[in-house]
Formats: sequence, C-alpha cells, structure tokens
Amino acid sequence: MTPHYDYADAGQWRGTTILSVRKNGKVVVIGDGQVSAGNTVMKSGARKVRTLAGGKVITGFAGATADAFALMERLESKLEQYPTQLARACVELAKDWRTDKYLRQLQAMMIVADKDNTFVLTGNGDVVEPDKAETGSGITAIGSGGNFALSAALAMDEYEKDAETLARKAMAIADRVCVFTNGNLTVETLDAG
Repeated sequence: MTPHYDYADAGQWRGTTILSVRKNGKVVVIGDGQVSAGNTVMKSGARKVRTLAGGKVITGFAGATADAFALMERLESKLEQYPTQLARACVELAKDWRTDKYLRQLQAMMIVADKDNTFVLTGNGDVVEPDKAETGSGITAIGSGGNFALSAALAMDEYEKDAETLARKAMAIADRVCVFTNGNLTVETLDAG
C-alpha cells in the first residue's frame, strides 16, 4: 500500500522547510539547512535547494535525502527528454514515482520551478500548481515548517514587493516557531516569465 502524504505535514517531514515565492518577475525557492533525526539535530547546513537543467529549473526537497537525490536525478532525466516542458517532465516523473515499485518507496516531496511554472510533486502522483493571486504571486511550501513559512509569506505578500525579501522574512518566522527549521538558508532565484 502506498503511504499517504499530507501537503506539509509536520508529523511526517521533520527537519525541512522549503518555500517558493513567485512575484514581480522573480521566482525564489528557499530552504533551511536543518536535518533532524527525531528530536536530534544531525546537521545544520544541508543544501536542500538545487538548480537543474543548466540553471533553468530550481528544485527544493523535503523528506529522506537519499530519496530526494534519486528523484532529482530522475527529474533531470525527464527534463532532458522534455527540455522546454517542465509540466510534462513533472507529470512523467510523478507517473513513474507512483507506478514503479522501487520509486513508490521513496519518502520525499519536491517543489520544482522554472521561469513560468511552479509545481509540488508527491509520491501519491500529485503534481500541484499553487494558486496565483491577483497580484501575480504564487506561494507554496513543503516540509515540517512549510505551513509556518507559507502562512508568514501569505500574510506579508501584500506588503512586501520583492520575492526574495518576502521569502527570507517568511523563513525567519518559520525558524522562530518550528523546532525542525533553522536559519541556515539556501536561496536560488530565476527571472520569471
């Protein structure tokens, strides 16, 4: 039986907060550096946000690190097959993830963004595009501190015009309220279409 993953369930994804903000011509994916095993901080400077496809795609992952790297390799392969079609590459990865016996066991979630689109991918075969507000922003988050970062970013969205500044402020709030989130951030940005 395939396990069910909640969108940003703190009970399942300890030690990761990934936030994506798409606003005013920029897309930002930002992640903290904490890796936890139960209540123990194992590492404080992990890099959970990476670029793919020659810097044209940004991804951030939550969940088991080795599983996430396996999925990123698969995503990179799909991006080579469909170089200008992020949505198709994500759907093809999600199909494989859901139907392949080996991939079904991988415990991770991903945010994937390019200049035009942002998606959340899960092991349930979900490829979710976050809502885009009337202002043109799209904000989404995953991981144990994801709901904290998401709430903070949504609350500040109207008042903070710069995508990276908004993302950094929201992560600072998540760092203050989520014990599985820290302030060692990795930030990647792209000019949005």
